[in-house]
Amino acid sequence: MEIIQIVSIGLIAAILSIILKEERPEFSMIISLLAGTIIFLMMISKVQAVLQVFSNLSSKMNIDVLYLTTIFKIIGIAYITEFGAQVCKDAGEGSIATKIEFGGKILIMILSIPILMALLDLIINIIP
Repeated sequence: MEIIQIVSIGLIAAILSIILKEERPEFSMIISLLAGTIIFLMMISKVQAVLQVFSNLSSKMNIDVLYLTTIFKIIGIAYITEFGAQVCKDAGEGSIATKIEFGGKILIMILSIPILMALLDLIINIIP
């Protein structure tokens, strides 16, 4: 099971990070970043499978690909933002993490404008 691999990588990285934190904090940070990257790369194929399923569903339901693509971009921004912010928090840089989260929220807000406009148009057309 892949979850056992993921948890094992996380636990091994956490133990190594704790051991090295006092003597070599730079290695501790590298181990943490490496573990996160390995887990992320392990999950890319799963994410691709989910994207393919949603893409097939949208074509069957005649949903505009633009909306689906936008939603996928928003989800991607959210995950990448969270990953980057957590790395910064682990490194003790909470203020940088906050700025990363702020940037992610702004980008999500900008990307959501076309979906919000389409939703408002739909509501306006429904109301007599």
